[in-house]
Amino acid sequence: AFASLVFTVTDPNDLSVINEFRKGLENPEVLKWPENGGDPCGSPVWPHIVCSGSRIQQIQVMGLGLKGPLPQNLNKLSRLTHLGLQKNQFSGKLPSFSGLSELSFAYLDFNQFDTIPLDFFDGLVNLQVLALDENPLNATSGWSLPNGLQDSAQLINLTMINCNLAGPLPEFLGTMSSLEVLLLSTNRLSGPIPGTFKDAVLKMLWLNDQSGDGMSGSIDVVATMVSLTHIWLHGNQFSGKIPVEIGNLTNLKDLSVNTNNLVGLIPESLANMRLDNLDLNNNHFMGPVPKFKATNVSFMSNSFCQTKQGAVCAPEVMALLEFLDEVNYPSRLVESWSGNNPCDGRWWGISCDDNQKVSVINLPKSNLSGTLSPSIANLETVTRIYLESNNLSGFVPSSWTSLKSLSILDLSNNNISPPLPKFTTPLKLVLNGNPKLTSNPPGANPSPNNSTTPADSPTSSVVPSSRPNSSSSVIFKPGEQSPEKKDSKSKIAIVVVPIAGSLLLVFLAIPLYIYVCKKSKDKHQAPTALVVHPRDPSDSDNVVKIAIANQTNGSLSTVNASGSASIHSGESHMIEAGNLLISVQVLRNVTKNFSPENELGRGGFGVVYKGELDDGTQIAVKRMEAGIV
Repeated sequence: AFASLVFTVTDPNDLSVINEFRKGLENPEVLKWPENGGDPCGSPVWPHIVCSGSRIQQIQVMGLGLKGPLPQNLNKLSRLTHLGLQKNQFSGKLPSFSGLSELSFAYLDFNQFDTIPLDFFDGLVNLQVLALDENPLNATSGWSLPNGLQDSAQLINLTMINCNLAGPLPEFLGTMSSLEVLLLSTNRLSGPIPGTFKDAVLKMLWLNDQSGDGMSGSIDVVATMVSLTHIWLHGNQFSGKIPVEIGNLTNLKDLSVNTNNLVGLIPESLANMRLDNLDLNNNHFMGPVPKFKATNVSFMSNSFCQTKQGAVCAPEVMALLEFLDEVNYPSRLVESWSGNNPCDGRWWGISCDDNQKVSVINLPKSNLSGTLSPSIANLETVTRIYLESNNLSGFVPSSWTSLKSLSILDLSNNNISPPLPKFTTPLKLVLNGNPKLTSNPPGANPSPNNSTTPADSPTSSVVPSSRPNSSSSVIFKPGEQSPEKKDSKSKIAIVVVPIAGSLLLVFLAIPLYIYVCKKSKDKHQAPTALVVHPRDPSDSDNVVKIAIANQTNGSLSTVNASGSASIHSGESHMIEAGNLLISVQVLRNVTKNFSPENELGRGGFGVVYKGELDDGTQIAVKRMEAGIV
């Protein structure tokens, strides 16, 4: 015994741990260690043991098929730098590695460890490589990386594939300046890639095939990690678009985003990347399939308009897809807007005319957000656009004013910003519920029962919507500015007609007009202008009034439905109860004697001319066809 004590080289604590290690094994014989004791660091040195002096520095038993648990006092090997236990059948609870301050490489992967202690990572300040892949750790509840791991500032490789990691990806991993390889595939991770990963120095990032809900959110942050060579994100719930900046990853060789909820057009920057492998299968990518420069590429099970690389989409398809891009790809539209024909009946909210051209975009309450795309101007045949009750913001694109057939644009209950563009054709623009726009544009009648002028009339009208709690809609005459840009003094609507009383107005106006013409002929006088005023609920008699300019004396009569009249003379124009009354001579002057160059359009009863009063007020005058001068 004395001789043994004198000649033992190995530290007694280290020797005790090694003996415990051997005792716990079901098949220790495969190690070929002395059966009757001995000295691991003596001569000869035990197989699979590396010592430095009297201290054990390395245990390397990879792939020997060892079975059994590890000693729970393994962390007493305080000078341990390398631990290679991978590809065995070790089982049971992992011992704590707390205090192994010199441990640099720990390979514990491909075993049967079932539990990991909370303090496992404490004090591993020199750790460079840690592999825990393919261990059923905490199988029932899962586990997450503790904050103590962030003290491992030298960590380069962290691989934990299929070991029941759960919960969000820890933010501190994105701030570890030495971390180059992060392989966390086939776990239970959820939530987004944290913003702390921006500009991370990672070269390999595997987050694929998370069970449960999987990881989600945007992949934009990936495009900032310019050192990446391999990205595996497949088998998750990532959404949004592939960022254009992906092209900045000049070292990238392998990109897999298969089986996610990614949407949108494939950016040209990605198509031009010379990758070894590119997997885009099973997403919601749209538009044309570009000509890829990747060696191996797959793009099956998407919503591309064509199946062949380089084939282009129909112009109407591209216009709608660019619109979809600006409103952030709501899921209902993404699921139905596929193929190369928006008139095939599958495109939700799209209707077409007899010529198979898009005529109506009907997307109220469709979870649209973002801004309006100028691309809609390419849909030349569209007549009506309904986008109310969404979360749209920004401006109405000026290019939309080129839509000659557009008659209704409903943007109510959004967050549209002024100014509105000038429209060159008659247009009913519904604006209520947009807090950044004026609640009642100049000339709006507060009555809830207003209507619009006929669609073929270029006369400007400002009309409150017939919907409950609505604010206003606007019909522009050609060249007229938006209400937000008008001065309240000079921009006055000439005709305002109640919606609820529109039919009544027609029945009253026509016979009354015939009556007036008859009377005028009898007196050899011709009225030269007729303005129909809306029924005012505040009037006691509640009648429809008609203003008639008298050619002979330059005065203007206001005649009510019962035949009574009030005469106002000696003024070039007067305002009564908010209604603009203009003399014949003024009308002749401002329209250049009804010159063709001032013609705005032709309606059912005559020609409409534009004019501008001395004070800047812009007006539209309808000259009746029935012999009116």
